Amino acid sequence: MVSAVWNDVTLAVSDETMVVDGNHYFPPHSVDRQYLEPSEHTSVCPVKGTAQYFHLRVGDRRNANAAWTYADPSPAAHSIKDHIAFWKGVNVA
Repeated sequence: MVSAVWNDVTLAVSDETMVVDGNHYFPPHSVDRQYLEPSEHTSVCPVKGTAQYFHLRVGDRRNANAAWTYADPSPAAHSIKDHIAFWKGVNVA
């Protein structure tokens, strides 16, 4: 079982994560979306496509652009469509 924890709050838990480029991508149903806030930030990976980001909000603490997803990935990354990955101090273990 893999979990994503930030600020003593579990953001996601799953035994069905997909590891791509060293990042665990959590299935959409395993993520507690109450802690996600949409971000305008995007980035482009030549292999996976355009990533859309989320800020994390736990109480009065905010972690900007600390989660991302590929809503419309390239064919090579179709297996992680809508899955969510974390970074920037989020403990994924």
